[in-house]
Amino acid sequence: MLTESQPSQTQLHVPADSPLLSPNFTFGVATASFQIEGAASERLENIWDRFCQVPGAIKDDSNGLVACDHYHLWEQDIELIASLGVDAYRFSISWPRVMQQNGQLNEQGIRFYLNILERLIAKNIKPYVTLYHWDLPQYLEDQGGWLNRDTAYQFKHYVDLVSQAFGDRVYSYSTLNEPFCSAYLGYEIGIHAPGLKSPQYGKKAAHHLLLAHGLAMQVLSKNSPNSMNGIVLNFSPCHSLTNNPQDIKAAQLADQHFNQWYIKPLIEGQYPALIDQIPFEHKPDILDGDMQIIAAAMDYVGVNYYTREIYQTDMQNGFEKVQQKNLPLTDMGWEIYPQGLTELLLDLHNTYKLPPIYITENGAAMPDKFIDNKIDDQERLSYYQTHLMAVDSAIRQGVNIKGYFAWSLMDNFEWAEGYVKRFGIVYVDYQSMQRTIKASGYAYRDFVSNRPHLINREVV
Repeated sequence: MLTESQPSQTQLHVPADSPLLSPNFTFGVATASFQIEGAASERLENIWDRFCQVPGAIKDDSNGLVACDHYHLWEQDIELIASLGVDAYRFSISWPRVMQQNGQLNEQGIRFYLNILERLIAKNIKPYVTLYHWDLPQYLEDQGGWLNRDTAYQFKHYVDLVSQAFGDRVYSYSTLNEPFCSAYLGYEIGIHAPGLKSPQYGKKAAHHLLLAHGLAMQVLSKNSPNSMNGIVLNFSPCHSLTNNPQDIKAAQLADQHFNQWYIKPLIEGQYPALIDQIPFEHKPDILDGDMQIIAAAMDYVGVNYYTREIYQTDMQNGFEKVQQKNLPLTDMGWEIYPQGLTELLLDLHNTYKLPPIYITENGAAMPDKFIDNKIDDQERLSYYQTHLMAVDSAIRQGVNIKGYFAWSLMDNFEWAEGYVKRFGIVYVDYQSMQRTIKASGYAYRDFVSNRPHLINREVV
């Protein structure tokens, strides 16, 4: 059910000496289980299933029960990925699909992912597996979810069984995707599942998520020592609205809350100084040894980047996000600010002693128009062009970046936005489930397929 649309003449391009053209640089595409799989009856209920039932929680009142039906269409989807010529595919495992409530594996769910892993390997596509992309089993949420310390140990058990089942088939594991979103959006402001809203919850949930990461790294080092094992974090550079010292301080405070709170404990084994400033009831419950577990050595850090944020001072909260007018925006209302990616990567490089970095998500939702059986999404293509150049610039300035993954392979369930926002380089008709490669998809295909080392290899 893949239809061919006429590719655009516009291409992605970098200078001939770009480090992105190195044979060792990895290009891939990415997805997440709940956003594409569907087949909800074949797994346990998760927190997003329950959240989607809350009136008004999802903007179009949709859910992930069917999504892109990838569970049934996975074979054609892997053919689609292979047709794009990418080196790697980043996808996530649905915890409630592979585990039973009694703590044992669901063999049917495991077989689904084993089939995918084996097919990817046969196609010479490296599997990058994310172990948690937000779809916590509902029965664990009923016991407190990420506010319950035991959930971190339940995660360790799940990772132990799954990594044993997968054996040596996985090229790279990431423990968590964007713990900030799980903790802050899910437990502090409640716009993501499970929809809890309390300033006292965010940092507590974040600590248990980071603890889960550290515990999982212990398991992966034992069960999968030959894979690259790390974590994926999202970042948005925090800029001040003005040069007023109070606005600058506000932006720095926001950076501590939303960026440094997650990266600093992973690399340095401690939370930012902010921890001494927040109210006692907001502080996480840190037990002896926790920070050592969290700061486990990693093979890489995944960086997800979409935009920057602008802040001004606020008397009550210390900072307030500002939405400026007349800026180029994606369909999500996010500013298109590619130089922020270079800035972010340099800041991380100059602040921390980091392992290699992979850009694990980067992309844009755009108001795609399906005309004459094609999607000529020049705005998205331009977004990729400028952000690839931002990565190129960071590498030239000394940042050790090893790969780049486009978000997303296909249009999908965009969480609280439902199906209205489309991030894919492949268009999905949610009625017929037909996939159609967009102009950006063709450009990405041509770019990754025409790298000099691939052309030379074909000639030889």
